[in-house]
Amino acid sequence: MTGTRQEQRVLQRSIAATVLVAAIGFFGGLLARSQAILFDGVYSLVDVALTLVALAVLRLMASEQSPRFQYGFWHLEPMVEALGGAILSLACIYALANAVIGFSDGGHEPRLGPGLAWAALLAAVDLVMALWIGRHARRLQSGLLALDARAWLLTGLMSLAVVLSFLIALALRGGAHAHWIPYIDPLVLAGISLVALPVPLRAAWKAAREVLQVAPDDLDRQVREVMRAFVAEHGFEGFTSHVAKIGRMQFIEIHVLTRPDARLGSIGDVDRLRDGIAERLDARSGRFWLTIDFTSDPAWT
Repeated sequence: MTGTRQEQRVLQRSIAATVLVAAIGFFGGLLARSQAILFDGVYSLVDVALTLVALAVLRLMASEQSPRFQYGFWHLEPMVEALGGAILSLACIYALANAVIGFSDGGHEPRLGPGLAWAALLAAVDLVMALWIGRHARRLQSGLLALDARAWLLTGLMSLAVVLSFLIALALRGGAHAHWIPYIDPLVLAGISLVALPVPLRAAWKAAREVLQVAPDDLDRQVREVMRAFVAEHGFEGFTSHVAKIGRMQFIEIHVLTRPDARLGSIGDVDRLRDGIAERLDARSGRFWLTIDFTSDPAWT
């Protein structure tokens, strides 16, 4: 489980960076009198909680299984992804509501100089972490790291929205349109919240499909194509298959229907048939849970 240990190290560093960002957000928001920067700090604290849960799940997954959870803890990964996506979606909706309330209340004018500096620092840290964790997520094919990378990206986009609003406010200061300055911060925050909201929503929907064990179309099609060719090649009567993807684990169950008088040979011969199916499916890695049986009774299929 080397990959899982690497994921744990990445998440531990992410937690340390998130605590730093939360502190920057709190102190920066208070110093600049900016609700947007303060929200970034609160959002980061929520992200710390999600990352701690993800780290706990990775440690459970490293143990592979227990007498109570004999199929392992793979099902926890999409559950955490779904929960995290839902919480991040609610954070975006909360930011949008905050922006609408701020706009309807006449807006507010933060301290632009300090606010710009703090927001730029937050944006830089957030986006660097999003790129770094995203690279590890792709290399390790980790849904939990991908969730964490999306969280960093969202906070980075929100910080960039604050930077943009402060730059526009500085440009308008002393001009004919200076009366718009109090409204810029909530307007830009509302815009970035709307743009960012689909990201965690899609992640939550994808993870929810795995929690509900909805058969992935690509895997189902691959199994059916392989088994049609296998059944035709060996003269079997037919087959049934069931597939599911839960976290990083893919579960495949195949029942091959034979004639009652069929002679499959020795146990070794049957194992070689199973090996042939596994090789065609490329299901030899630790990310597959493959079950194949042969029966002449349709009731077992």
